[in-house]
Amino acid sequence: MNSQETKPHINVDFFEDLTGDIETPANTDIEDVGNRIRLLREKKGMSVEELSKMTGYDVELLSGIENNKVKPQLGTVIKLSRALDSAFSRLISGVGDKLYSVTRKNERRVISRSTSSKGQKKAYKYMSLAPDVKGRHMEALIVQLEENQSDERSVHDGEEFIYVIDGVVNLKIGEDSLDLEPGDSVYYLSTTPHLIAAKNGQSTILAVMYEG
Repeated sequence: MNSQETKPHINVDFFEDLTGDIETPANTDIEDVGNRIRLLREKKGMSVEELSKMTGYDVELLSGIENNKVKPQLGTVIKLSRALDSAFSRLISGVGDKLYSVTRKNERRVISRSTSSKGQKKAYKYMSLAPDVKGRHMEALIVQLEENQSDERSVHDGEEFIYVIDGVVNLKIGEDSLDLEPGDSVYYLSTTPHLIAAKNGQSTILAVMYEG
């Protein structure tokens, strides 16, 4: 990110602290998404078997998510949030209590990791940029993508905007496969089957997701 010759179209100084490995800030309490899902399911008096029937996810996968053995991908969390009558943002980063949120680069408080559907391979890390806003319908995330050799597409309600900060990103959407470089962006309806991953090594994106 120090070469202005390769990326003259973006402000390197602004983005340099967003790229690279996403680390957990010090003195941060992280509640796993799986715990939130389990607590919400239990509060609704719903069994894992009932949740399985509503979502189409098998009981083994749901149990793995709730026990933090499988870290759910964002599309999976969106489907679960709808089945549990909960806002997607509540499961991702908790319930906010403010009218607006300013997140300083040294005050980022939430980080999660997602794996493949069976929990066998890292897919990406993500960090919420606005966890404190109450009743929000969008979720802004910094996401560090890994390579993904599978063709495990995601389909769910909502809309997504992706802006590439660092590295090359491969987006498979519908019948198309596109490579996106730093400064490139894409907006799509999440009901279109899609898969986004680093083309080589790792890449970092800004993702804004709207529940719809």
